[in-house]
Amino acid sequence: MRQRALIAIALACNPSLLIADELTTALDGATQLQVLGLIQQLQKRLQMSVLLISHDFGVIRQSCERVLVMYAGKIVEQGSIEEVLQHPQHPYTELLLHSLPEFNQEKLKPLASI
Repeated sequence: MRQRALIAIALACNPSLLIADELTTALDGATQLQVLGLIQQLQKRLQMSVLLISHDFGVIRQSCERVLVMYAGKIVEQGSIEEVLQHPQHPYTELLLHSLPEFNQEKLKPLASI
């Protein structure tokens, strides 16, 4: 609820750019989807740009068209979501992507039944 109130306050002056820094941090999955959906609706309706700052690759993949990767306070890579996530060019981006858990169906073990 607090996130929605803060979004309303930020939009009160009809900005052309909304900077959303860690907008979905500490929200459960369902609330994350609601907040991201709200931002996308408002972005289209108000024709504003959104700068979404996040460490969550799932949120980034779902919500963004382009991504910039920062390392040591500098932008080290940028491009479309698919381009950067599938073909990273900078070593830091590669390390970030390799640090994510892989959910490959072949590697998952079935849960034991009780």
